[in-house]
Amino acid sequence: NGFLDAATQLKWIGRLGSGMEIIDVDYAVQKNILCVSSPEGNKDAVAEQCLGVLLSMMHNVFKAKLQVRVGKWLREENRGIELGGKTVGIIGYGNTGSAFAALLAPFGVKVLAYDKYKTGFAKNHVHEVSLEELLNKVDVVSFHLPLSKETHYFADVDFFQSLQKPVFFLNASRGKIVNAEALSQAIDEGKIIAAGLDVIENENISSYTEEELKHFLNLANRENVWITPHIAGYSKEALEKMAKVLIFKLDEAKIG
Repeated sequence: NGFLDAATQLKWIGRLGSGMEIIDVDYAVQKNILCVSSPEGNKDAVAEQCLGVLLSMMHNVFKAKLQVRVGKWLREENRGIELGGKTVGIIGYGNTGSAFAALLAPFGVKVLAYDKYKTGFAKNHVHEVSLEELLNKVDVVSFHLPLSKETHYFADVDFFQSLQKPVFFLNASRGKIVNAEALSQAIDEGKIIAAGLDVIENENISSYTEEELKHFLNLANRENVWITPHIAGYSKEALEKMAKVLIFKLDEAKIG
């Protein structure tokens, strides 16, 4: 808050992206500083990456690519699983969650969406459900939540134990929503078929202790775990769209 106290002429803070956890919004509001984010601008980029990673995991694309590079031509071992007809669980039905659901429509999937703070969005292939029903029925779980005290370690040991069948797991929201050790355990127990993680709890890998690095590599070196460096919402188009969203919101608020 020292920064906000020192910035005596500050009128607004714009966030290129969705996560506002890096800003003390409550304190800023007390000081009459407008805080705006721009999740509308990169929602499609996030949705596209989620779909691409999911399809690639289901069809063993990356694993097979690495095998071919060392002279292995394994067809039966890489027989894929089709997305069509599956049930996809989306946790958090905001901008990115709804964008991902829209991309899934042509695949003939059923989307079960859970959002504690949003209702009335069920339509066509999208169904509103409780978290319990989602965990009972899905073949895929995808997280689209903001980080807060409430969502920190949302995916913990109890969460993974509640899954009624093995799933493909996606997180392109915030790393601290998923307990990495609980995820590793769930993979070991066969609860998770494959995991696509665009975010991790501590993304400053150079700061890791020896023990932290050991746990990270235990996860990252698995052939059924895909970790990318927080790039899902980082497309060239999204950068421009997010800026336009911020300008529009500031214009609407009559702040220049």
